[in-house]
Amino acid sequence: MCHDHDSRPPAPPRTGDVAERGTLTLTAADGTEFSAAYAAPAAPARAGVVVLPDVRGLHPYYVALAERFAGAGLPAVAIDWFGRTAGLAETGTRAEDFDHRSHAAQVTPEGVDADTAAAVEYLRRRTDPALPVVTVGFCFGGSHAWRQSAGSLDIAGSAGFYGKPGVVGEAAQRATKPVVMIIAGADRATPVADQLQLAATMRAAGADVDDVVYEGAPHSFFDRAYGEWADACADAWRHVLALTDRVAAGPPDVPSPA
Repeated sequence: MCHDHDSRPPAPPRTGDVAERGTLTLTAADGTEFSAAYAAPAAPARAGVVVLPDVRGLHPYYVALAERFAGAGLPAVAIDWFGRTAGLAETGTRAEDFDHRSHAAQVTPEGVDADTAAAVEYLRRRTDPALPVVTVGFCFGGSHAWRQSAGSLDIAGSAGFYGKPGVVGEAAQRATKPVVMIIAGADRATPVADQLQLAATMRAAGADVDDVVYEGAPHSFFDRAYGEWADACADAWRHVLALTDRVAAGPPDVPSPA
């Protein structure tokens, strides 16, 4: 489990007004309805974020994280994993006693990507049809965010916190999109060496990988309650926002042949 039920994400290094926030229902291309949360900045959007939660699905932490991104100027949609097996979350988010384990075992990469695509479409419909979008995931979701660097989703990049290389699998050898890997140095769930090896594999495949290890930090350190990791949280924000700023700026200009 990544965070306590009352955990909330740390504040980003830049903040602004949030114009809209709330939960909603989205529909994937296969007809599945799933729960989601949306937050939008007051300022015009230059890039967007799809938040991929941990194994519990749309926990209140991730609703709050969507608002944090909106405060940083990025419209964001946080999605729930379990529309295909558990239906919609009755109160908009998954309750503390929700049996996520039995449903998580039934989540597939295809379902994750279908729901991500629906969230991307929603962001563009609400903002700009050409909006560049990145995925940002945590643990279970972080693993899928890394995997999505290799897929055909119309995203500009991805960032993952404390993911598991095993979920990425052979997709790492096809990675091409920019990736941020936030690695907790004292993560008991996944050895740091395994994550660094994944970074090397993705880099060899052609992906631009920004991998950063926070020595001594525990799994789920990205939490406003963890005062001793405040500097690590702030730095992790900087790495993620560097990715969103990069995709917002677009591809670098290529000089014309002389």
